[in-house]
Amino acid sequence: MDRLYGTHKPTNLIQKSLLAVGSGLMSIADPSRDDMISIFGETTGTLALKYMQEQMVVDPEGDRILKERPVINTKTVNLDYLKSLPTGTLGKEYSNFLTKYNLTPDARRPVSFIDDTELAYIMRRYREIHDLTHVTLGMPINMLGEVTVKWFEGIQYGLPMCVLGAFFGPVRLGPKHTAKYLRLTLPWIVRTARQSRSFMNVYFEKHWHKPIQEFRRELNILEPPPKI
Repeated sequence: MDRLYGTHKPTNLIQKSLLAVGSGLMSIADPSRDDMISIFGETTGTLALKYMQEQMVVDPEGDRILKERPVINTKTVNLDYLKSLPTGTLGKEYSNFLTKYNLTPDARRPVSFIDDTELAYIMRRYREIHDLTHVTLGMPINMLGEVTVKWFEGIQYGLPMCVLGAFFGPVRLGPKHTAKYLRLTLPWIVRTARQSRSFMNVYFEKHWHKPIQEFRRELNILEPPPKI
């Protein structure tokens, strides 16, 4: 198979199966290995990506995203502009989030093992809006916040890596977070993921200026639980 895009690494079924098993085991053993999580997501996510593609095609905003293929990085997003936006807007909250956790939108790993250009883009888009998912849901970057986001993504997208993260992540929670997770966070995120608009159909870049509370209402996001 020829390379379909710049970062593509063509592999056959046997190679993909070996990569999926190996990366899956490593991801469970060490959740900080984002390289293994990325490989696992790409080698096991074809059916879920096709489902996401179907959902995007029939949604006007999702279809526009597929046609225009926007990317989120420091070359395409003016971070100084986001920083200058009023407090409480989506763009300002995203800027604050990146600063607080010392993040950059350039850090997302490139897609390599998906043998379809549009599905590869969908995986890329999923990765690039991950931090915006945190911001929109009001979730911090800690174990409870990550587990909560994985539940949301698992329900909305069906990606195996998200489903596994949602199920196995809670075993790493401490007693205090476990109690809050079972009592408040889990019921909230399950309801929210089921009733809200698919985030893959949201052209976040067109909503920087919106107050985040208004943005959440438009997406049918329930009010997040108390600060985690």
